[in-house]
Amino acid sequence: MTSATTVETRAEQGSQSWAYALILAASGVALGVSGAPAPLYGIYQKTWHFSPLTTTFVFAVYAVAALVAVLVSGRISDVVGRKPVLLGAFALMIAGLVVFLFADDVAMLLVARALHGFAVGATVVSGAAALLDLRPQHGARSGQLSGVAFNVGMAVAILGSALLAQYAPYPLRTPYLVITLVCLAIAAGVLVLREPHGARSTGRIRIAKPAVPQEIRSDFWFSALGVMAAWSVLGVLLSLYPSLASAETGIHNLVFGGAVVASTAIAGALVQAVAGGIPARRAAIIGDVGMAAALLVTIPALHTHNWVLVLLSGLVLGGTFGLGFGGSLRHLSNVVPQHKRGETMSAYYLLAYSAMAVPTVLAGWAATTWGLSTVFPWFVVVVALACLGAAAIGLRRNVEPELSTAAEPGVVTLVESA
Repeated sequence: MTSATTVETRAEQGSQSWAYALILAASGVALGVSGAPAPLYGIYQKTWHFSPLTTTFVFAVYAVAALVAVLVSGRISDVVGRKPVLLGAFALMIAGLVVFLFADDVAMLLVARALHGFAVGATVVSGAAALLDLRPQHGARSGQLSGVAFNVGMAVAILGSALLAQYAPYPLRTPYLVITLVCLAIAAGVLVLREPHGARSTGRIRIAKPAVPQEIRSDFWFSALGVMAAWSVLGVLLSLYPSLASAETGIHNLVFGGAVVASTAIAGALVQAVAGGIPARRAAIIGDVGMAAALLVTIPALHTHNWVLVLLSGLVLGGTFGLGFGGSLRHLSNVVPQHKRGETMSAYYLLAYSAMAVPTVLAGWAATTWGLSTVFPWFVVVVALACLGAAAIGLRRNVEPELSTAAEPGVVTLVESA
């Protein structure tokens, strides 16, 4: 960064000291929008009489759209600026919420989730880049705060959605109306935001080509297996788990299903907030092993039909999820060559979003055939083995030094190199 650009950035920070907090809030709200329908899928299923497979297809559409956005929006924001991309993303977010408000069939749910997938993916990438523009010397701290904002935003939105659906009129309308008002407030803030990206890039807008440098193949698969296991859990957690928890405990209050997911997200946020000092590889290995154990614990917890144990197992799972996911991202960012960041992170997110969508759809298909309570233990065992596999790869290469404080979030490295 040139001295002129540095002076300009400092001037902008001085005149709009709230800009950094606004971008963090925008990122949290975006992830909240992605999770808000989670407590409502059970109502959709009962009202419209569709299967768990349909629910997982609705969720998978979001993951595919988010992947496309992640691969293209970094370059777009480099060329046209962060502010236009953020405004466009929130326009799509609000459009998706309006579709949800008037949805009366599955096709409209698919459209709404596709809009939200693209909007959230664009917000995460351009928001991460904007944070780096505003505080270029604090990339690792920005990545850590972003992770906390993501989890807090998701937890608040899921729990708020469940409360409104349970106790307010029009359960399939009111939650989206409230979230729309929040998104309008954030969009108004972005509208008066000064563009944080002073130096525009030139050239064509293109999709980053996924590839993995030969010299970091082992490190890449260590990180990729960890995030694939974590995000496959996240997919099922947001689409099917609230209904399973309610069925197993006999508590059909929507707030309970929302609290199960929200507690997991809050635990992930707390762990990410305090785990920055743990070396990245070590954090990822501990998180992967812990996530495998926590997943296995959910099976007997559900079988006890005790809501307290189900909530506690969710808290443990969330904490290990935050440690494993955050450590995997930090580790990969530590080892990836600077000139290969874009293509490496493209491959990383391609696998991550595929792991979110494909296992979720397979679980939905199997649940339609055999029942979710029968399928869930098998899903848990497979994902737990993947977590242990990732930990084994990490342990095999534990002789390499850690650079725990040099971490940048994956979305930031994608933007920087796009």
